[in-house]
Amino acid sequence: MQLRNKSRIGQVMLPGAVVLVVAVMVLPLPTAVLDLLIVMNLSIAVLILLVSMNVRRALDFSSFPSLLLVVTLFRLGLNVATARAVLSKGHAGDVIGTFGSVVVGGSLIVGLVIFLILSLVQFVVISNGSGRVAEVTARFTLDAMPGKQMAIDADLNAGVIGDEDARRRRKEVSDEADFYGAMDGASKFVKGDAIAGLVITMVNLIGGFLIGVVQRGMPISEAISTYSLLTVGDGLVTMIPALLVSISAGLIVTRSAGDGDLGSDVFGQFGHQRQAIRAAGLVVLLMGVIPGLPKIPFLVIGVSLLLIGGRLSSAVPVTDAPTAIGAGDVQLPVSPQQLAIDARTEPLELDIAYNLIELVDDTAGGDLLDRVSALRKKLAGELGYVMPSVRTRDSSNLPTSTYVIKVHGVEVGRGLAMTGRVLVIGDALSGLPGDDVREPVFGLAARWVPVEFRVQAEIAGNTVVDRSTLIVTHLAEVVRRRAGRLLGRTDVKMLLDGVRASDPQVVDDLTTAGVTTGEVQRVLAALLSDGIPIRDLVRILEAVGERARVQHTTEALVEAARSELGAAITSALAVDGRLYVLTLAPTTESRLLTGLRSIDGVTQLELLPAESDELARQLTARSNEMNARNTPPVLVASGPVRPALAGLVKALVPGLPVVSYAEIGDHLEIEVIGNVDMTARVNDQPTDPNNQERHAYATSN
Repeated sequence: MQLRNKSRIGQVMLPGAVVLVVAVMVLPLPTAVLDLLIVMNLSIAVLILLVSMNVRRALDFSSFPSLLLVVTLFRLGLNVATARAVLSKGHAGDVIGTFGSVVVGGSLIVGLVIFLILSLVQFVVISNGSGRVAEVTARFTLDAMPGKQMAIDADLNAGVIGDEDARRRRKEVSDEADFYGAMDGASKFVKGDAIAGLVITMVNLIGGFLIGVVQRGMPISEAISTYSLLTVGDGLVTMIPALLVSISAGLIVTRSAGDGDLGSDVFGQFGHQRQAIRAAGLVVLLMGVIPGLPKIPFLVIGVSLLLIGGRLSSAVPVTDAPTAIGAGDVQLPVSPQQLAIDARTEPLELDIAYNLIELVDDTAGGDLLDRVSALRKKLAGELGYVMPSVRTRDSSNLPTSTYVIKVHGVEVGRGLAMTGRVLVIGDALSGLPGDDVREPVFGLAARWVPVEFRVQAEIAGNTVVDRSTLIVTHLAEVVRRRAGRLLGRTDVKMLLDGVRASDPQVVDDLTTAGVTTGEVQRVLAALLSDGIPIRDLVRILEAVGERARVQHTTEALVEAARSELGAAITSALAVDGRLYVLTLAPTTESRLLTGLRSIDGVTQLELLPAESDELARQLTARSNEMNARNTPPVLVASGPVRPALAGLVKALVPGLPVVSYAEIGDHLEIEVIGNVDMTARVNDQPTDPNNQERHAYATSN
């Protein structure tokens, strides 16, 4: 009930204040009411300033842009009301009279000088500065929004945060962008208010002088004493609250998140700098020795700084060392569940040497974790499922500058990320200093070059890779090659739940056909192992469910899915719409059909060693020849032979895809580049040794 009453009060008070502003502009007010409104204006400005200094972050005062507009409107309305009173009555209340006679000493020149100084401070210094800060902050906040959203999505996918925390953090990011965008516009009100104050005061000076001399027949000195001093007092009365609100705007847009209010943060941070405070005290004392300068002020300030520095030396520790556990403190033991979680093997791990920790440290400018999060989003769109979260940890057992990538606890990739250097890949390496190495992802010739030579290496036409990019690229290739092994049962369950939400009949058909989640996982893993994305999951599941009613082996289900995705598979293997194919001679095709054997639902080929060697030799020769021309070939076989032949070719000639005739899309242009015959020998042409090295490195990984 109390919260509802507060809400109703807020709903009534703010619209009432806006209506009051309009009334103040239009209706003539008694001088007592003017005094009350002037004091209210000054009090509101002081209150806004104190609130701005006590908030921990800018979003804690998110209503400030709208409040700034209302307060500015109120102050301008009050300017109109006081100007009317000064010009029409020659009196605008005791507050303005006191400012005109006492604060400026009854001197028009002094009052004008003070008023102009305050106006310049507000307009030139505070308004321009806070407006520029608001503009830059709004731009940077908007630019950083995609990265922040990706980081939230990555934490959500990794299970670090829940749905509620993700929604809260997304709202904070959106609110922050809206706030600084509003502050960028609201800062223009502050600048306009300063200009309006100057113009109104000048108009009142001229109008008051003319009314006093021309209309009322006053002597010039009396007109100046009556109207001009009141006008200057009126200007000062409104300029001081405007200056306070401008300072509040500057504090809000420059406020970064802290553990306390601005005063606590400032004094707390100064409190850790006792040496600087002592040095400042010594410098002030030395300045007091200069002839002609007064000694007492320098002596008082210098001694005070030295005393403060001495007190801080015994009260504040030198460093932020961890607090020791006292006798009364209780150190909670680690739970067995947490120990089990820490000890288990993760699907994907990245171990880094101790000197590479800076790559994952945000405070040191490390961006590796952000890039890994971006990689997960990229591969999700590429493969059709979200890769597992990468468990990153430092290892004292690794040599300096070394990183290791593990899949289910097994090392599958290792490389160097040299500190203070960049990896240069290309042909123009002779003029660059550094150490020659093999690039760990594709095995290309490269050189670790000092970072100072980066521009020179780029000008020479080389590819320059920094350490974080190298590690992320290596990690991406590992995930692509082992996507099938990384697909877990939980991932499949999440994919099926997504299909159930959009196409429930597809999942129901799978259940009716007796297809389990484990069988779906094996089918999807086999497709990923063949380099086939599973983005078109609905069609895959439809084909699996239909084939499962007739044949229930994993191989048959995989072939059914491949047949459904055939056009997409061969399109990905084509170059500019042209598919370069290797075919099998009729005698070879017949020999392979006779050599088919089915063992536990998996077909295999039984060939003589000489036949396998000849097949491998011909396929390797043709494959290397076409890869050297940047036209990768595809081996085409009949449907019954394809699964067993693909398994054999994967062992003999890694990287050569095998498709069936049914998988070739009718939209492609086919070019037959060779015919493989195990009974005949072909004349091999020289191959590209660099391509062989790259191919062998890819196979080893």
